[in-house]
Amino acid sequence: MKVTFFDLLFLPYNFNCLNFSINFIIFEYQPETLGLATKPTPTKTMKFIKYILFLLLIAIIGLSIYIAVQPNSYVLTTNRNIKAPAAVIFETIADTATTDHSAFWKKTEQLKSASNEAPKFIQQNYTSKDIGNSELSWKLRPNGDGTTEVSRTISAYDLSFIYKAKSIFSGSSRDELMKQMSDDLKQLEDEVVESMKVYSIKVDGLTEYGGGFYMYKTTSASASNISNMMARQYAEIMNFMQDHNVPMAGMPFTIYNEMDDNGNVIMSNAIPVRDKVIVADDSNVLCGYIEKTRALKATLKGDYTNLGEAWKVAMKYLKDNNLEQSEQHPFEIYLNDPGSTPNPADYLTEIYIPIKEQTPTENTSM
Repeated sequence: MKVTFFDLLFLPYNFNCLNFSINFIIFEYQPETLGLATKPTPTKTMKFIKYILFLLLIAIIGLSIYIAVQPNSYVLTTNRNIKAPAAVIFETIADTATTDHSAFWKKTEQLKSASNEAPKFIQQNYTSKDIGNSELSWKLRPNGDGTTEVSRTISAYDLSFIYKAKSIFSGSSRDELMKQMSDDLKQLEDEVVESMKVYSIKVDGLTEYGGGFYMYKTTSASASNISNMMARQYAEIMNFMQDHNVPMAGMPFTIYNEMDDNGNVIMSNAIPVRDKVIVADDSNVLCGYIEKTRALKATLKGDYTNLGEAWKVAMKYLKDNNLEQSEQHPFEIYLNDPGSTPNPADYLTEIYIPIKEQTPTENTSM
């Protein structure tokens, strides 16, 4: 039903004749009558929609203000004790060309080293579109028991509005970041431990060992205490040489006087010297001499715990090549100092097994 301009004039008289309430009248104008353009008047539904939109606008403004006033920075720290020397861990962290140990960052973001203090501290910087400025620092503190406390701190500044909004709608990004940082430290530990287990054994073939004088101490040991016994023996030999001004003429070595399959040995731990040293009758450190000899040589690169396997490989080579061991005791030379070589995977040990001269069928090819 349409209501014209003239109908409105007589509305009071026709009120009882209308079948609808005045509250629901839709005002229309006849363009033909008034010459006016048609202009729809808002209904109750349109007013309700406007009301909803107004509330949404208020909510958006309020939420935007809430996001904007969130902290623009944060500092998070995680710690883990890793069973490895600080120098090994430092080298692994500093080698960002392979892994940056920061899985919480996207691949498109960049990591740059800012400053290092080996093997105690590493400072790194990140670039990110969501975080204007961020720093990642590592602190390594040896515990004195073979383990190192690794402390990792991330400091993020100038957080973007989008980053803070994501944190609010997707939950606490800091909790997720803390968990990821902890997981990264566990991954770092696994990588470091595995890197220390790497070793290789090479049979170098027959060679001539020149021989010479050496200071030594002899003792017995089992597989379980041989490392401690060696450390004690070498400490006493070094003290003797320092007290008597006897200089070293080479790297320490061990002569195995007797060996069995269970790892029990009678050994002489020795340090080469240039000349023969006369010692007192009651001295527990003696001076010996190795004759020049032909020997099978094998080299182990890796932890001393792999020496048993290295000896088996060398002995198998003797048997496979019809080489016969001479009466001279076999020995092994330690080419680097564990004190200055933190990663056991870098230890170098040469094994020498003297052989008899009459070996016409021996195979010396490698």
